[in-house]
Amino acid sequence: MDSTDLERHVNQPGRDDLVRQVREKINKLNVDYIYYQFISVTGRVVGKGVPADHWEQIASRGFQLVYGSTANLFIDRYGDYIGYGPEAMELVGIPDPETFCQLPWDKRVARVFCTCFRNREERVNPGAHLTSDCRGNLRIIHEEFKAKHSGLHMRHGMEPEMMWLNRGEDGKPDGGFSKPYCYHIDQFESLRPVFMQVIEYSRFMGLDMIQGDHEDAPGQLELNFTFDDALRTCDRLSTYRQICAQVARENNLIACFMTKPFMGVSASGCHTNMSLWTGGEDEVNNLGNSTLNGLDDVYSYRKGGDNKFMPDTDDPQLPGKIGLHAVAGVMKHLDGLTALGCSTVNSYRRLWDTGFWAPVYKDWGYQNRTTALRISAPGRFEFRAVDSMVNPYLLCAGLLKAFDDGISNQLDPGQPENRNIYEAMDAGKEVTKLPMSLGEAIESLRKDEFLMEALPDEMGKVFLHYKEDEWAKFMATVTDWDMETYLDCLP
Repeated sequence: MDSTDLERHVNQPGRDDLVRQVREKINKLNVDYIYYQFISVTGRVVGKGVPADHWEQIASRGFQLVYGSTANLFIDRYGDYIGYGPEAMELVGIPDPETFCQLPWDKRVARVFCTCFRNREERVNPGAHLTSDCRGNLRIIHEEFKAKHSGLHMRHGMEPEMMWLNRGEDGKPDGGFSKPYCYHIDQFESLRPVFMQVIEYSRFMGLDMIQGDHEDAPGQLELNFTFDDALRTCDRLSTYRQICAQVARENNLIACFMTKPFMGVSASGCHTNMSLWTGGEDEVNNLGNSTLNGLDDVYSYRKGGDNKFMPDTDDPQLPGKIGLHAVAGVMKHLDGLTALGCSTVNSYRRLWDTGFWAPVYKDWGYQNRTTALRISAPGRFEFRAVDSMVNPYLLCAGLLKAFDDGISNQLDPGQPENRNIYEAMDAGKEVTKLPMSLGEAIESLRKDEFLMEALPDEMGKVFLHYKEDEWAKFMATVTDWDMETYLDCLP
């Protein structure tokens, strides 16, 4: 009988067959090397590389890496490692074979996402799921949500805005590649060699690319891919970021996911559109590839089923009852969720530089971009307080917990606001703001015990340590603004 989480994961039904399928792909595609990767607390892709000869051994036994890699192996302002010190043992990373995919820019190399576990020799909870593994947490939280709510599951899509910056002779950013003209085809065309390469690589790796456009900041593009099951969408966003980084290297540009590198123009958001479904089946989409460059799951999308966010009354602008409860749950936990959606000091430049489409006020409406939440179309709900630096796994876990609260307790979101929120306030409506700094948002998250369940045990400790230290470092920094404002203020 399997006695640990690690053993149960390795021995789950059907996994041996997937491991064999990966070996067949390795041989057919002539893959020599594999990146074994997982996701850190900030959404960074970390892991190890191993020659493909060792696939079966790694698939069974895993690889070891320091626990602190889940926190980027960073130190805080006092010189202490965040989350785990050098005395801590090493995690065990177990590859999830269904995520195996060849890299289009060097076909000798493939990648596979991993789930992380505590070391087998730990005296406490040996081989248990590592709770600072945000990707593993999302899978567990989503499965618990499905079990509690009779198969109800989340599908979502994310809209990853980012900026293509010129690389100066010193290697540092030297302005955006294009001019800040929103939806301007000529500026979009100027980046065609870049975005066509991104699309080519994305389709190779299972991303069903749909619409794209030039946004209203220098070099800013939004290229979208089809929505899907929560975990697969998060994996695809991580893959998309890796693709952009590679395309930037090949074109001597900088793929900038920093939320707001320029003031006076729009920041890079990552609006997240969600729906809750029952039923449906996975369908493989080869995306024009003559042969699949990874396992079927990489190219699979959940289709069909019953979308519980669709209207169930005569009002086409209101989601169904389950959807309304879910919206209410997000409204209730919006302050803490802001810490997950807007997770950096720089994130709040986006909220303070008002007039540039970023959400500031805690309200919801139908296709109303002046509120933090909106019904973006019948059957889906958009959370707008999300930017390009988001760790999607943490955010989706938090949204599932908020949905759970709303549905379990049949919360009511109140009436939607379809006026411009600023005009509504001028008319006397009382609306409060989102947290307007990382420090305020983190404090709201810390106080929200229900939402903190999305960051269980060590995940919560690591995230709060990392982000409270980030805020403290910023507050302890003298900036150019300080010098310009105060240097000559007296006498």
